[in-house]
Amino acid sequence: MLAAVGVSSDATSSDRRLELLATVLLALATVATAWAAYQARVWTGEQSQGYSRANATRADVNRTSALANRQVQIDVATFIEWVDAHAQHRDQLAAFYAARFRNAFRPAFAAWLATKPFTNPSAPKTPFVMPQYRLQAAGRANRLEAVAAAASQRAKDANQRADNYMLAVVLFASSLFFAGLSTKLHTSTARITLLALGWALFLGTAIWMATFPTHVTT
Repeated sequence: MLAAVGVSSDATSSDRRLELLATVLLALATVATAWAAYQARVWTGEQSQGYSRANATRADVNRTSALANRQVQIDVATFIEWVDAHAQHRDQLAAFYAARFRNAFRPAFAAWLATKPFTNPSAPKTPFVMPQYRLQAAGRANRLEAVAAAASQRAKDANQRADNYMLAVVLFASSLFFAGLSTKLHTSTARITLLALGWALFLGTAIWMATFPTHVTT
């Protein structure tokens, strides 16, 4: 009789410990699931904002590149007309076109003339290869493209982080399932097995998630 009571007492104590472990796992996994879901949502928003910034910046790149192309076309057209007038010794017409060079083109043109291109065979062929020929619009387009590429990369990183957090949500939910299911079973072996799986899954996921960057909205 006493032995039976002792066995019953031990079984009850073991059941209580298992219930406590299940309850703690349920509580921790619930909190962890909520945190992972929150981080997934935040990083998804960061991804969306990153792509929006990249798209807006690339629109500026297109406009700035188009401006640079128009400036090159103007420089090339007026230079060709100047060369044609110069070749015909029409000095007044050549001066007319030279007066209409863009201000940004004049330093390159002056530097090119200084190389005596009409008598010096080693002189640069055109002013457009001179280091003085710089298009501010082209430089700005390059800088904007770098900004857009960086924003796009940040969006891709945010997308990967959101995916990682969503996977963590699934894993934490699985540990919740094991913990909840263990409370419905009556055999200690099955309960212990499910709890062990649940705890292993929870701890492994928690350690993995600890390596993730976090983002908190303000």
